[in-house]
Amino acid sequence: MTDHVLIFDTTLRDGEQSPGATMTHAEKLEIAEMLDDMGVDIIEAGFPIASEGDFNAVAEIAKRAKSAQICGLSRANFKDIDRCWEAVKHAGNPRIHTFIGTSPLHRAIPNLDMDQMAERIHDCVTHARNLCDNVQWSSMDATRTEWDFLKRTVDIAIKAGATTINIPDTVGYTEPGESADLIRRLLEEVENAETVIFSTHCHNDLGMATANSLAAVNGGARQIECTINGLGERAGNTALEEVVMALRVRNDVMPYDTKIDTTKIMNISRRVATVSGFPVQFNKAIVGKNAFAHESGIHQDGMLKNRETFEVMKPEDVGLTGTSLPLGKHSGRAALRDKLGKLGFEMGDNELKDIFVRFKDLADRKKEVFDEDLIALVHQNSSDDDHLKLKDLTVICGMSGPQKATMVLEVGGTDQTIQATGDGPVDATFNAVKELYPHAARLQLYQVHAVTEGTDAQATVSVRMEEEGRIATGQSADTDTVVASARAYINALNRLILRRQRTGPGADAREIRYTDAGE
Repeated sequence: MTDHVLIFDTTLRDGEQSPGATMTHAEKLEIAEMLDDMGVDIIEAGFPIASEGDFNAVAEIAKRAKSAQICGLSRANFKDIDRCWEAVKHAGNPRIHTFIGTSPLHRAIPNLDMDQMAERIHDCVTHARNLCDNVQWSSMDATRTEWDFLKRTVDIAIKAGATTINIPDTVGYTEPGESADLIRRLLEEVENAETVIFSTHCHNDLGMATANSLAAVNGGARQIECTINGLGERAGNTALEEVVMALRVRNDVMPYDTKIDTTKIMNISRRVATVSGFPVQFNKAIVGKNAFAHESGIHQDGMLKNRETFEVMKPEDVGLTGTSLPLGKHSGRAALRDKLGKLGFEMGDNELKDIFVRFKDLADRKKEVFDEDLIALVHQNSSDDDHLKLKDLTVICGMSGPQKATMVLEVGGTDQTIQATGDGPVDATFNAVKELYPHAARLQLYQVHAVTEGTDAQATVSVRMEEEGRIATGQSADTDTVVASARAYINALNRLILRRQRTGPGADAREIRYTDAGE
């Protein structure tokens, strides 16, 4: 067991203590089943004395557990311990976890001196051990407890029958060097310390929970207490996914293993985020949306050549299908060509150059460019031979109409400017086009839909126009709906102009579809 680290998950206890993260009975059972299936060694299912609902959840989880030990938390009194035992005794491998705050600040709360606290620790651990063979004792706020007293209390708990000694950094106060040294000194100086498992429980108040937990393991701890997504009080706990993957990736300096099936990490991470109501931040290690995403052109080029250049683990290891190369303003041509190829578009150098310019323009206006955005860009490759070209458009709209559109339109190679009004910004824009280029075409269809989600999404506008039996459809996309409308309208007119040139009077009315990419 010296090279094996036990994973003690407290998502259902400490994680649920996050304000607003309360889970329903059914949700707790679901998460517990997922933790068990993933290979978690110990599941702290709840705090049975806290409420009837918590008791029932712990008891039901204990009955359903297949391989994980099921643990309940109790304060340092017989009533709590008895209630905890009633809940966990149904498990195939139950555990009682009892704790008391040992630092000067926490000793002051129950108003106990050192001798009185030492006596209570002895009595409570003994009582728990008489009920259950598997007893964990925690020295709450251990990292701010005087060394001599911490050493004394650990010695008492071991002699009273505790099988696991947990040394919590309850307020995220310590740093990695201290964390490792604390465990190391306890193992060296406490009698019979080698007969128990030392555990670490670190909070993330200063952003060092994972580092402190891994340092404690290097110091001799063989159990890490953690939660999915780092859920927990205040800034949260050590994140299960972080410590497990760190142990896997850095086994050169931390040659320890766990039995966690890492391919199930992403699935349970997303589920916990949903049921707890705590979304995972985009740049969260391992499970964040951007954890395997590369936007920089240099990074994307390196990833396309050898993904180990910018990734220390495989996305498949945590249950993802592969690396993401989201496109944004920092992306380069190589990434754009690769993404377009995966979408089924093979581009020549000149065509790619043209699309790349418009892609950069779009990326400057959007936080992220999605696949649908790229498809719309491909379909906006207008011809240099178009008779009408939109050069500039400014629209004034609001409740005190009429709305105004000021437009610069290139007509047959000459720029013309006009200001027109209308019943709404789109109507004003279309009226401006009509004044600069008079025509008899009739608008048959005007349709708008968002290409992607979000307020910065591109709007795709479709316009169908009819003139003397000839029908043309124009389409355009832009983050500005009015601009997209103007371009779609102008595109349809360009197709009608082209149709006039190709057919004489009385020719069959053949539909011409145009999507800014040519016919």
